[in-house]
Amino acid sequence: GTTGLAKGVELTHFNLTSNVVQMNGCQPDPPLASEEDIVLVHLPLFHIYGLQVLMNLYMSVGATLVMMGRFDMGEFLGLLVRHRVNRLYTVPPVAQGLTMVPGLKDLDLSALQTIMLAAAPTSTGLQKRLAEVMEVPVVQGYGMTELSPASHVDYTDTERNRPGSVGQLTPDTEEKIVDLETGQIEVAPGEPGELLVRGPQVMKGYFNNPEATAETITADGWLHTGDIVRADEDGYLWVLDRKKELIKYKAFQVPPAELEGLLLGHPAVADAAVIGIPDEESGEVPKAFVVVKEGQAPSAEEIMEFIAGQVATFKQIRQVQFVDSIPKNPSGKILRRVLIEQERGTAAD
Repeated sequence: GTTGLAKGVELTHFNLTSNVVQMNGCQPDPPLASEEDIVLVHLPLFHIYGLQVLMNLYMSVGATLVMMGRFDMGEFLGLLVRHRVNRLYTVPPVAQGLTMVPGLKDLDLSALQTIMLAAAPTSTGLQKRLAEVMEVPVVQGYGMTELSPASHVDYTDTERNRPGSVGQLTPDTEEKIVDLETGQIEVAPGEPGELLVRGPQVMKGYFNNPEATAETITADGWLHTGDIVRADEDGYLWVLDRKKELIKYKAFQVPPAELEGLLLGHPAVADAAVIGIPDEESGEVPKAFVVVKEGQAPSAEEIMEFIAGQVATFKQIRQVQFVDSIPKNPSGKILRRVLIEQERGTAAD
């Protein structure tokens, strides 16, 4: 897991087949997947994103799958061109890399119709930059292994999709957003809260872990996602952060994903992660780990000032550490626990 020990998720055949039907029913005109589609599979099939969204969904309609053994940007782009891929499903680290490829507009990517980003938080800025360089609609979806994986998908046409949003509920799925204090009171549209989901895609439970299962799924079938979200009046959902990853600064809660999205907007920043570190006065303060682009050398002060100009005082980054890479899992999610453990080791030394 990104914040603690991994848990085995039990998914039934009913869970998996239901979610395939749900995904292709969320957008009937045009459908999310059809026999004419050509999809590049560059994500591992042992991950729920690759297994369900890329393999099972598209195999169920007889689409063509182009397989990659391991990711290489040059080979990836070559396959997009050679096989005239029209549907691309990817993750934020690859999206970030695509925005920095020189000469991208010289490639014949005219067959490409849509790009879907999922599996890890994506900033609105990155979504818009990718749409500009690839010259196609870029949309987001939301899910987790415990949901087989999808519960929300945004529309692939520009008239209905909303940048930054992960879209609306898949068919036969219910949601409620509850306050962070009691976990019981549903919040008003636009207000942040924890997302709960109920539907046929909700997992059977955690393998050999009845305690964790009972903590996650209520008696009446609602799954606690642990994600902090907000929804607008039309039911479009925005994911703000993980509940367990909030930085507790004095009486405030700071979402690290928001700061990471802003950091990626700095012209010298290639990648970034933010965690909370102990502080005697404030409890915790935000610290950024930053990977800079080749040929760039921003100072820590410059990075902190860049963020300070865009956020409230309590959200300001207080420390910056430049690193060669950000630890992530195969789907591109930041492994904050690794950074936290490294920080603890440094403090102990």
